[in-house]
Amino acid sequence: MIELSPENIALLWNAKQYGFSDVQIARRWNLTELEVRELRRRAGVWPVFKLVDTCAAEFEAYTPYYYSTYETPSRVRGPEGSFSPFSESEIRKSGRPTVIILGGGANRIGQGIEFDYCCCHAAFALRDAGYDTVMVNSNPETVSTDYDTSTRLYFEPLTFENILNVVEVEDPIGVIVQFGGQTPLNLALKLEAAGVPILGTSPKSIDCTEDRKFFGHFLNEMGIRQPDGGTATDFEEAVEVARRIGFPVLVRPSFVLGGRAMEIVYDEDSLRQYVARAVEASPERPILIDRFLDDAIEVDVDAICDGERAVIGGIMEHIEQAGIHSGDSACVLPPRTLSDRVLAEIRDHTKRIALALGVKGLMNVQYAVQHCPEEPDGRVYVLEVNPRASRTVPFVSKATGVPLARLAALVMVGKSLEELGLVEEPGVKFFSVKEAVLPFVKFRDVDPLLGPEMRSTGEVMGISDSFAVAFGKAQAASGSGLPS
Repeated sequence: MIELSPENIALLWNAKQYGFSDVQIARRWNLTELEVRELRRRAGVWPVFKLVDTCAAEFEAYTPYYYSTYETPSRVRGPEGSFSPFSESEIRKSGRPTVIILGGGANRIGQGIEFDYCCCHAAFALRDAGYDTVMVNSNPETVSTDYDTSTRLYFEPLTFENILNVVEVEDPIGVIVQFGGQTPLNLALKLEAAGVPILGTSPKSIDCTEDRKFFGHFLNEMGIRQPDGGTATDFEEAVEVARRIGFPVLVRPSFVLGGRAMEIVYDEDSLRQYVARAVEASPERPILIDRFLDDAIEVDVDAICDGERAVIGGIMEHIEQAGIHSGDSACVLPPRTLSDRVLAEIRDHTKRIALALGVKGLMNVQYAVQHCPEEPDGRVYVLEVNPRASRTVPFVSKATGVPLARLAALVMVGKSLEELGLVEEPGVKFFSVKEAVLPFVKFRDVDPLLGPEMRSTGEVMGISDSFAVAFGKAQAASGSGLPS
């Protein structure tokens, strides 16, 4: 352990004031991140939160925007003679119970404004229910960082260190991680281990769906099909899995959104090239390898569960065949070509999975329905389960008129679906088509061929009582147009 000499305390102050994170300091001093945090606590090296002066000192500012800074403490001392770490804080609290919502950070392909929509509606619902809603987000180009979205807003990077700082000053009843995309989800287990209460689906359940071996066993026990697959951390393991299940295979890293670095691989040479450039493959972050399903239709399902009851929010049939990332594929709600038997099987699987995982909040399940001689109307496979908000939640909410994100936020603080009046799948009397907006018009030298890695930068929606008209509206809105 590093000695807390006056020189080291001064060094800690300098490092934090120059912007060094605990992770960077830990690497330099050969400590863990939490050991550095404890050192800072003992030394009184602690951030304070200041109000953003939106009136440039001309008038008193009331906008609840906060940022952290390592300002040297004033000479105010606590009862034992140590500096009070929050003595210079400008946070204004109301005394109401507080819920922290973690945003998505920087917008990027795979994690965009759809998740910000969920964060905003969660903040609105909880504020209306009598809670102080605290948003943590570092992206000013979002609605979640508008002055009237949450009770208090912290412009902070979405890192373990910064979130803990906010948690310690806010003392919330819990933190919501499932609305902001993959960035907050990746922090969930670490936050829970540090004693932070996580609202909604447990981080363990969220993590289990990414653990391929555990989740495969989980589905097998429930009698639910999934494509053959496996995991690998090097080329030899990857080849062994691919030979067992047969080419072509779908390969991707663990714990990513937007199908980042996902590819369809047709032979061992291509697999070798993929593994060679795979980022940070390790036992904790293995490469996922699945049998690619040819001649299949992909289906997205959004559902909400309170731990006792699971309700389907919407079933979307993709218009492109499986192999195109769901974020790039057009889809229609309600489905047009799926049989009643297939739809009943999808509904049954979704509800059973949600209840077995103990989901409290939103869940998205991706299915493939493969045409085969034994089952002419299609064989149903589960591709992926995500016990969190998905990028289709805004589309489903607008198509059905059911505010899924608002209801999910209330479920997380203890409301039942029966109390909220949602006990069955909402009916729809018209067709809604979601279409992706692709950037190829602006980037003309980019290959426009779509695949399993997401490339769209937005989406639009067409509505009509005719599928053809709804599809035409969506194409017109996306700027693609229809063939003449």
